[in-house]
Amino acid sequence: MIGSDTIDRVIGQDVYDRSGEKLGSASEVYLDDETGQPEWVTVRTGLFGTKESFVPIRDADLTDDGLRVPLSKDQVKGAPKIDTDGHLSPAEESELYRYYDMGNGTQTAGVAGSGDDTARAGYDTGGTDTDARGTVGHDTSGPTTDDAMTRSEERLDVGTRSEEVGRARLRKYVVTENVTTTVPVSREEVVVEREPITEANLGDAMDGPAISEEEHEVTLHAERPVVDKEAVPVERVRLDKQTVTDEAQVDETVRKEQVEVDGPPDTRRS
Repeated sequence: MIGSDTIDRVIGQDVYDRSGEKLGSASEVYLDDETGQPEWVTVRTGLFGTKESFVPIRDADLTDDGLRVPLSKDQVKGAPKIDTDGHLSPAEESELYRYYDMGNGTQTAGVAGSGDDTARAGYDTGGTDTDARGTVGHDTSGPTTDDAMTRSEERLDVGTRSEEVGRARLRKYVVTENVTTTVPVSREEVVVEREPITEANLGDAMDGPAISEEEHEVTLHAERPVVDKEAVPVERVRLDKQTVTDEAQVDETVRKEQVEVDGPPDTRRS
């Protein structure tokens, strides 16, 4: 059973019908003006939650998954269209009682925390607007908890993660190129030397017939370039990794709550 102490847990919960099909989300809880107990919950249905239907909450169950009501989806969709203006008139509530076959309701109900049920909700209706706990004022969006509102904002928590961005591979292959070099080569040439007859060479000159035919041969040599190739190691090549640090700019949108005061022009702010 849903009690007044669990209203804050109902608002915003997903609402399911008796077969487990989602109807929408709970928007507001209406309390009986006399008993102060939850009587109705408005369920946002339709595209983007633009419609609100009144659903009886007295036999609903609140679970970890949401609010489950003993009705069908068609029953909720066909409920009377009543404006959610913070309070139900006797005629509106009677119409809902008849539709859901709950008897002839004669009491009226108001949204939890609205001005129509301040006395029923336990607020002091005197001029100070202070309840028994010393809380000044009352909440209009649910049960009064205290006299302060918590303002929150989002903060960026930026970290890093390692991911693969590429691979490097070391590969060797053979290319052919022309090498031009110069090497000195030598060769023998014939040089004809003539010398006059002297006392020193007269004997050699007279050795042989006076007049004759004669041949003398000299073998000549020359150097030719000889090419031989040899494979020799010239260097060692390997792959290694190093870490470099850059700066990356992060641009993200964060939300934060702002608090504004609606009141007389002479309201003091501290």
